[in-house]
Amino acid sequence: QKQADQIGYPVLIKAVAGGGGKGMRLVEKSGDFISSLESCQREAAASFGNAHVLIEKYLTKPRHIEVQVFGDSFGDAVYLYERDCSLQRRHQKVVEEAPAPGLSEDMRKAMGDAAVKAAKAIGYCGAGTIEFIVDVEKGLDDAPFYFMEMNTRLQVEHPVTELITGQDLVEWQLRIAAGERLPLAQDEIPLIGHAFEVRLYAEDPENNFMPQTGKISHFSGPQQNTHFRLDTGVEAGDEVSIYYDPMIAKLIVWDRDRAGALRQMSKALEATAVAGLKCNLEFLSNIIRHPAFSKADLDTGFIERHKADLMPEDKRADHNILSLATMAELAPHRTGPRNTRNDPWDFSDGWRMNLNLKTTLTFIDHDDMREISVTYRENDFLLSIEGEERAVQIIRHDGTHLDIMIGGHKVSAQVIQNGQDFTIFHGATVSHLHHYLPGAEGEDEDGGNGVITTPMPGKVTQVMVKDGDIVAQGQPLMILEAMKMEHTIKAQISGMVEGLTLAAGDQVTDGEILIHIIGDEE
Repeated sequence: QKQADQIGYPVLIKAVAGGGGKGMRLVEKSGDFISSLESCQREAAASFGNAHVLIEKYLTKPRHIEVQVFGDSFGDAVYLYERDCSLQRRHQKVVEEAPAPGLSEDMRKAMGDAAVKAAKAIGYCGAGTIEFIVDVEKGLDDAPFYFMEMNTRLQVEHPVTELITGQDLVEWQLRIAAGERLPLAQDEIPLIGHAFEVRLYAEDPENNFMPQTGKISHFSGPQQNTHFRLDTGVEAGDEVSIYYDPMIAKLIVWDRDRAGALRQMSKALEATAVAGLKCNLEFLSNIIRHPAFSKADLDTGFIERHKADLMPEDKRADHNILSLATMAELAPHRTGPRNTRNDPWDFSDGWRMNLNLKTTLTFIDHDDMREISVTYRENDFLLSIEGEERAVQIIRHDGTHLDIMIGGHKVSAQVIQNGQDFTIFHGATVSHLHHYLPGAEGEDEDGGNGVITTPMPGKVTQVMVKDGDIVAQGQPLMILEAMKMEHTIKAQISGMVEGLTLAAGDQVTDGEILIHIIGDEE
């Protein structure tokens, strides 16, 4: 702490054996140093088996630009240009692109030459990444850049380099490992177009990006071609477990320039659908479509600075989404005869003598009850949603694809239905709705006030209270480790801890009761 106080805050505590955003803590003031140090060391020990950390000055407006290098056993080394990985959350890369937007040719060469010099200085052989922090407080032109670290492996984001150079970096690795020389000299490596990669994670942006576990019931995306590449190791039916990083896939696009690549990524995200658990698909779409991102106004604080735009507080479904959910629910019931006799009793289209059939559907949307009154008509439905009436017609319902007409305007979506749960992918939005059926939900009247359950399976690493302790609302109670990350469990209400049996090292399952707090009013 003495060194941190001397350097001046903010400082960054980093695990010496760390990587992938794990084992890092930003400390804004001296009073937070000890707790951040302890937390960082616990995570470092759990993730890497090494609790040693280092401290460095934290730049307030940095861009993270890294250079892909290759060295061979003959002492030669080259760089395959740079990647901008400034879009980060909790020091974990979210969006990567190549080349770095706005980087001048002179600065590109200076950073590339510095990276090659570093690789040659240690006689490096194989694929590696030299990571730099660029201080863009006064802009990118001639901005100072600082060596941060070297990753002695092929990075998660290496596909963007492959797309702008036309090179297979894994093949390069194998050839060099076999004792061959570098496949190309520095002046033979092309730089063509622009590429983006986004990391599709099983996590819930609305719940502090809590990692998600469970079965992927649906996973689809666009066909791969010159402009789109999908790297994934899972498919529909696979489980996302607590034992590995919750990344589902990497979506990579290429085009002749950055604007074209942005359009390709926007289309790719719009055509991707994941259901069965929550993911960051809409969050990624919001980044790609953000005006500041389009203008390449980037630094590592981008996500926090634009948090209100990227994660809007009002996430309730709009009336088009509710209309889509309603039509998806009613479509299977609006059918013709089920046999060739044209028996009118075989129709299930809602026909009634003298009067139109009316019904009401209720969807749970972020804990709100949303009611839709439906009137069956000869050629369409009349929907009444929160005082607004709209005529809706089903144009096409083919598998998960649904096209409807609302007031003369076509609205399309992918609707994934699992029992009474709906996941609706419409444009750049992802909505989760539950069709509420009174009497079939198993409602719990007491609400479980004061009962804290696990948000996911994991391991208890620290318990900060004991039975009988009086705690305040928001007070940290224990630390749970899951998905290689620490999650602090806090008191939801003020009161007394009762029946605590867990200790550090205990494994807990999803939904297990951690702590019961007897509220003050009880």
